[in-house]
Amino acid sequence: MNSEQNLTREEAIAILNTPDEQLNELIERAGALRKKYKGNHVSIHLLTNARSGNCSQNCAYCAQSCRSHADIEKYKWVDDEKLYGDNTFVHDHKLSRHCIGLSGMKFSDDEIEELASKIRKMKEEGTHLCCSIGFLTKKQALMLKEAGLDRINHNLNTSRSNYPNICTTHTYEQRVNNIHMLQELGFEICSGGIIGMGESKEDIVDMLLDLQEINPEALPINFLLPIKGTPLGDADTSILTFEYCMKVLCLARLMVPKSDIRCAAGREIYFKNREKELLTVVNSIFASGYLTENGQGVEDTIKTITDAGFTCEVESD
Repeated sequence: MNSEQNLTREEAIAILNTPDEQLNELIERAGALRKKYKGNHVSIHLLTNARSGNCSQNCAYCAQSCRSHADIEKYKWVDDEKLYGDNTFVHDHKLSRHCIGLSGMKFSDDEIEELASKIRKMKEEGTHLCCSIGFLTKKQALMLKEAGLDRINHNLNTSRSNYPNICTTHTYEQRVNNIHMLQELGFEICSGGIIGMGESKEDIVDMLLDLQEINPEALPINFLLPIKGTPLGDADTSILTFEYCMKVLCLARLMVPKSDIRCAAGREIYFKNREKELLTVVNSIFASGYLTENGQGVEDTIKTITDAGFTCEVESD
């Protein structure tokens, strides 16, 4: 393992306890690794909610879970016009990747084949795709791989010990095993977590230690956006100061330096007007929203990146 990643658990916890007045030095340290491995580029990803609501799982943060009463639109498949329109948008604006989220944890082979047919059509435009699609069987994963899927998202979300406080309808170990199966089949992996769900600093470090072992191509960090109607709808997010959020992102960069560290949900709230510091550490962001929550539009996102002195990375043909 690269010596840059050799933080002990205690050293990692200490980074999260860095005094605010020393934050600039921490950003500089993490920024050096960002520049070494990712240059000055920022990749922009567009997220389409392809299946919404009616999920059998009880994840506390999620508006689509079985115990959520959030007022969201529910549908089995998004309109083809929306799905393919978003894909064309990614192509035409030369964004990095089209990310496709499907609520639910298990799917029938027929449903996977339907998704595979949609993937084949989208791949005709040369876009890079990533699907967030719960637990797949090996057969189903190979169906999607054959269709041309490049990457799969499967977040750990929190630490192994804290996981039962967030979800009880499946286990942390199931998530880790699913990721390893997908890696063995040759998929790129996107895996990260959510900060602000009542976890301890030790939980964050333990999650990042597991992500260090997984070594995903992309590591998204979400900062909780409490959604009314979910168990965490009234969560206290006062811990999510700009300074604390930056320490988490710096730690992610220090521990998994070669991954695309993405500031995902919460970027527009917790980092407003601090984009230059943010992008010094992260090299990947979303535009135009996060499943059931809205976000900054693409044109504004591009302006945010260039105004901060960075360039947009072009991946899709």
